[in-house]
Amino acid sequence: MNQLVDRFMRYVAFDTQSDSESTTTPSTSKQLTFAQFLRDELTSMGLADVSLDENGYLMARLPSNVVHSVPAIGFIAHMDTAMDASGANVKPQLVENYQGGEIALGNGEQFLSPSQYPDLNKLLGHDLITTDGSTLLGADNKAGIAEIITAIATLQANPSIPHGDICIGFTPDEEIGRGANFFDVKKFGAEWAYTIDGGPVGELEFENFNASTATVICHGNNVHPGSAKDKMVNSMTIAGKFISRMPKTETPECTEGYEGFYHLKSMIPAVATTELSYIVRDFDLDKMTERKQFMLDQAAQLNEELEKGSVEVQITDSYFNMREKVIPHMHIIDVAKQAMFACDIEPMIKPIRGGTDGARLSFMGLPCPNIFTGGYNFHGIHEFITIDGMKQAVDVIVKIAELTSEKK
Repeated sequence: MNQLVDRFMRYVAFDTQSDSESTTTPSTSKQLTFAQFLRDELTSMGLADVSLDENGYLMARLPSNVVHSVPAIGFIAHMDTAMDASGANVKPQLVENYQGGEIALGNGEQFLSPSQYPDLNKLLGHDLITTDGSTLLGADNKAGIAEIITAIATLQANPSIPHGDICIGFTPDEEIGRGANFFDVKKFGAEWAYTIDGGPVGELEFENFNASTATVICHGNNVHPGSAKDKMVNSMTIAGKFISRMPKTETPECTEGYEGFYHLKSMIPAVATTELSYIVRDFDLDKMTERKQFMLDQAAQLNEELEKGSVEVQITDSYFNMREKVIPHMHIIDVAKQAMFACDIEPMIKPIRGGTDGARLSFMGLPCPNIFTGGYNFHGIHEFITIDGMKQAVDVIVKIAELTSEKK
């Protein structure tokens, strides 16, 4: 499996961060640079129907090697990395045969500690790939790309493993919620697919948050502070009042499992206008509706109390829970579970506390649950992945292809 690790190390060297402020697709040209590199790799492997469109969507197909009719299935991963930490000049650090305790990252200013990340206690004896403490790693989702391509190479090298058509799709801008915007489901050609974009080994997910973004705009009035009495209205003070109205225990750091939240992710403060950016999440659509109404109600009540200044809330839906689109096709979950059992992996069916391209693709007619990559702590400088986990993801992809080829 040196090919797998080598691929991953090559891929994370590409800076592919997306940009939510951009209006282009892909949102950054560096994603297209990486897509062109992958296109050339897939072409050199001899895959069929390799195509890269102007929006940065890369697709290819491994043709069936069986004579009977087999459903075409797909595997999808995204090429961009998150904006939460730098994705440039990534310097992966290999930790062989981890024996516990803190792991110094780079020059030792940052550490991976089991006290902060208890999952490390389960990984004794494993080989890990970490960051150097200055950037994210990019396992989300270059690990998924490396695993899919390595699984395809494995099938090519082992023609005795039966499989139908295997469709491959690599997308831009997933991290900013646009990964499915221009995905051509018909061109892709699969009856169903799996995003390879999860965390620890065994994760199998077909439920995700309903998601909305909420922009809270607080309006004040700015005048020179020397003559501000009875004239200035500080919008940041109004913003503080709005924030204080939000539930203190319904935030990401206080919730887990099926619990929803409000997350104040950024703000642009100034005296005249302050803008608060929230993401709102809940698995239950009715509760999600209640959450959105709650924010509108808080703004309305605050406006009644304010003598000067005002608040407005703008809410936009982002994606919905894929569960309703996957439940009618539960055989695709059964195949993934069987594949994991065959690879001596205990499936962990759990909700995604976030979203994937698969959520939107499921509503576009392509049922698309999510499977693990073997990674941890995505979106930050403490991101890491296990080499064993990556290998197991490859094994599961290969086994899914094989099981799907069996006659019914």
